[in-house]
Amino acid sequence: MTDIDVRYLRSFLAVAEELNVTRAATRLHLTQQAVSNHVQQLERSLQTALLVRTSRGVLLTAAGQELAAGGKTVVDDLTDLARRVRLVAAGENGEVRLACCPYATDLFAVEVADAMEAAFPGLRVALTSVPTPKQELAKLAEDRADAAFMWLPVGVVGLEHAVIRTDRRMVAVASGHRLADRSAVSLADLADEPVVRPDVLTSEESHRFWAVDPRPDGAPAPAGATVATMEDCLLEVARGRGVWMAPEPLGRAAPTGGSRWIPVSDAGSFDLAVVWTDRAPAPLIARMIAEVRAITGYQRLRVA
Repeated sequence: MTDIDVRYLRSFLAVAEELNVTRAATRLHLTQQAVSNHVQQLERSLQTALLVRTSRGVLLTAAGQELAAGGKTVVDDLTDLARRVRLVAAGENGEVRLACCPYATDLFAVEVADAMEAAFPGLRVALTSVPTPKQELAKLAEDRADAAFMWLPVGVVGLEHAVIRTDRRMVAVASGHRLADRSAVSLADLADEPVVRPDVLTSEESHRFWAVDPRPDGAPAPAGATVATMEDCLLEVARGRGVWMAPEPLGRAAPTGGSRWIPVSDAGSFDLAVVWTDRAPAPLIARMIAEVRAITGYQRLRVA
């Protein structure tokens, strides 16, 4: 079996693409002599000529053409292998940056970070609190966070997620609303109620899911005002200008003066998830998911 030095192969591939040793050397940040030596060493290892030198540069021999065709795949595979090895190493050392929103994760974000750092002494979990899902998404998109806690659906392609908790759907109504004394309401009870919409979610899909739009019978959800923040939603609700549907943790944590939170009995629940990009260190994400599920008690249903 012939051993091929990857350094020599990289130099040859650069020459094969440039058809010029000088340009290849510049591209690789090496001297011309070093690149020439690498190619010669490769030729000796393979016991065949790979290049023909001309006054204007080089030409590939038939053997050189064959090596150029297959060599790039080999180098790309090795590069990908090195990347995956680094990701494995990142499971024991380094930093994972986790974005979270108030109300969604305040009960367990610190506990998760402490558990992961205890399991991996060389690991640091950096927690960043941002006020809205839109800002969480921006941190992920701009590579300022590796993962985030977000309610689904996010409605953005290119992200992975794993559900870690389910939350009941609640509706906020004014304290003097006709439904305010109910222990639970149905979507039929809310059929004519304008739904206030906070302009902080990540997509139109997300907005529609929060508002249950369309309703199960196909009717559109009545549209209320679009406001800047979740707190503004409650102000609109308190003034009798609509209702707002949201996950239960928001009902426990958000101010309730002038409004009341009531469970919606026949509307689907919200899934809270760890959301991450393909740049995130996979072993750390897997460990994070396990830690959070242990804390929340979430278990995926398995179909036999």
